[in-house]
Amino acid sequence: MLAKRVIACLDCDIARGEARVVKGVQFKKLSFAGKPWELAERYYEQNIDEICFLDISASLEKRQTMADVLRRTSKRVFVPLTVGGGIKSREDARGLFRAGADKVAVNTAALERPELVGEIAGMFGTQAVVVAIDAKKQSKEKWGCFAYGGRKATGIDAIEWAKKVEKLGAGEILLTSMDRDGTKQGFDIELTRRVSEGVNIPIIASGGAGDLQSIADVLILGKADAVLAASIFHYKKFTVKQVKEFLEKKGVEVRI
Repeated sequence: MLAKRVIACLDCDIARGEARVVKGVQFKKLSFAGKPWELAERYYEQNIDEICFLDISASLEKRQTMADVLRRTSKRVFVPLTVGGGIKSREDARGLFRAGADKVAVNTAALERPELVGEIAGMFGTQAVVVAIDAKKQSKEKWGCFAYGGRKATGIDAIEWAKKVEKLGAGEILLTSMDRDGTKQGFDIELTRRVSEGVNIPIIASGGAGDLQSIADVLILGKADAVLAASIFHYKKFTVKQVKEFLEKKGVEVRI
């Protein structure tokens, strides 16, 4: 069995050419959390497994700023780096890989043009492609995919979309529950389990990390392969070491 991964998420908002890490609740009410490369270095020193940068205000100009963030981070942090936001082509992905990214995450562009997943996977390998799914509950057993940072409903079923992107060449899925994002009330276990059981690629659970038990629950009950958290790390509620030690006590294999 592969060790479960603990991933730090850095939501980056870019204003006046400078990136800053922010955190919100259900994709709203953003507050400042720090500079991306400084937070990344803190988590690296705490033995984080991976770091994910998500540009929440992506555009062509801002993507250059994210490339600079990656270059600055990769000089001091030596764990896999994923970056997402505004990636619409293989050329966009290539620029970020050259800047230091190990993986790229696509969401809106893939929903609008699914073949993008295969194009990036064909050039850089499936291991380099993460499809991000922002899912919101629509009924008892249905979750819909949202695009443009959670602002636009697509009418696409999240579970069926996960199955499709696996066939298209995605190497893993970053699954965010919009209902739980930033609430610290625990992950959407049912959503995570349903997607995990529907595909054969790793699932990163996101949205709702609040206490240590909630993290263990989504890895054990939700069958996630990795957990992504932001607030609990940014505001120093828990360290990466505390999370991993708790998981180990619960019988979850992690890299200590």
